[in-house]
Amino acid sequence: MLTILGGKSGERFCDGMSRRNFLSIGGLAMGGLALPQLLQAEAQAKAGRSHKALIMIFLAGGPPHQDMWDIKVDAPREIRGEFKPIKTNVSGIEICELFPNIAKHADRYNFIRSMVGARGGHDAVQCLTGRPPRSGPPGGWPCIGSVVSYLEGGANQSVPPSLGLSPKTSHGPWGDNGAPGFLGPAYTPFTPEGGDVQANMKLTEGVTLDRVKNRADLLKSFDKFRRAADKTGAMDGMDAFQQQAMGILTSSRLAEALDTSKEDPKVLERYGTAKGTTKPTADGPWKRLDQFLMARRLVEAGARVVTLAFSRWDWHGGNFKRSRQDMPLLDQGVSALVNDLHDRGLDRDVSVIVWGEFGRTPKINKNGGRDHWPQVSCALMAGGGMRTGQVIGSTSRLGEHAKDRPVTFPEVFATLYHNLGIDVETATVPDLQGRPRYLVDNEAKPMREVV
Repeated sequence: MLTILGGKSGERFCDGMSRRNFLSIGGLAMGGLALPQLLQAEAQAKAGRSHKALIMIFLAGGPPHQDMWDIKVDAPREIRGEFKPIKTNVSGIEICELFPNIAKHADRYNFIRSMVGARGGHDAVQCLTGRPPRSGPPGGWPCIGSVVSYLEGGANQSVPPSLGLSPKTSHGPWGDNGAPGFLGPAYTPFTPEGGDVQANMKLTEGVTLDRVKNRADLLKSFDKFRRAADKTGAMDGMDAFQQQAMGILTSSRLAEALDTSKEDPKVLERYGTAKGTTKPTADGPWKRLDQFLMARRLVEAGARVVTLAFSRWDWHGGNFKRSRQDMPLLDQGVSALVNDLHDRGLDRDVSVIVWGEFGRTPKINKNGGRDHWPQVSCALMAGGGMRTGQVIGSTSRLGEHAKDRPVTFPEVFATLYHNLGIDVETATVPDLQGRPRYLVDNEAKPMREVV
């Protein structure tokens, strides 16, 4: 595996966790597993089903629910904050004024205002697995991308079934792209991340196909020693998997999916990625609007699960200044993605979810920020053939607690798996002891409001 490390981003959460970029070529980010082994594992999985897909947008750090989808107009100023609600195209639904594009097509979204069960630390694991952090059997629970990779396999041999576009981070033991848990490193989400993703997925100057073939031949010569000693037949067929790995490395399909410059200029302008349209604050690994377009292109190319992280929402100070910078960008990226899926007829097959690890305190602190508040948080869902145009749940007058219809993480995951064509009441994955494990906890079922 070849790993290229980028520069330190300088972004840290309040608990000191830092971030930096990385790029893995021809390998996986965890465990050092080679691409042929990933392909071998996929070949053993159940592939060939309908191509349903999921795009998960993770708002690392915990977004302020009362400044987004749950504006508290009747609360005191120290709770309510600076923003006003605006009407949407769905009667009775109002959201923050910084999301005008989403408001224009609110009938394409479900606004969940009553997420419960979050923990208070910076950890992406709950949004990636539906399970609480630091729980579960040996090896840990697998993320949804790894589960789908195991159960469904690849829809196209040139595109990994699960990809993570988030920059490498120490945000919890998992990072923001997820980990395979007890399923093993063969099902780690592929992470083609770097300063110039599309360019880094190609052979570098001076590395020709002949040189790649020579290196592959060298690898085969080393394998001969293992073949000579192997009496189990485990090495049989490895040549075929090596050839598939070569096919991915030299195929243009994945690189083209990541090359957003091939899009129509009007589409690029919609996403805010056309030349001259990208706002200055969109620079950097955590505010890349092109990730939203990459995600759509990847699911079209054959990916089943794509995760990305946008911005850093740990605003213990300057909450409203940061909101004015980042929320309009999030509005543009999410609305462009969802509208694009509808325009392309993908809205019934591709689910989109936007959320973070917890909410923020109702009361604004002395630094003009909001602190951690795991008691209630929010989420935004779209696509997947769901019934949309709804507000699900509500919070108390001050946004402190869920008042009506608390929604749990397992319920959301049951819904996402349902949208992917996976029945959570029957589907299982084996843990390290071979014991079958259900995909969600607490016998959760898909949300009745949307399926």
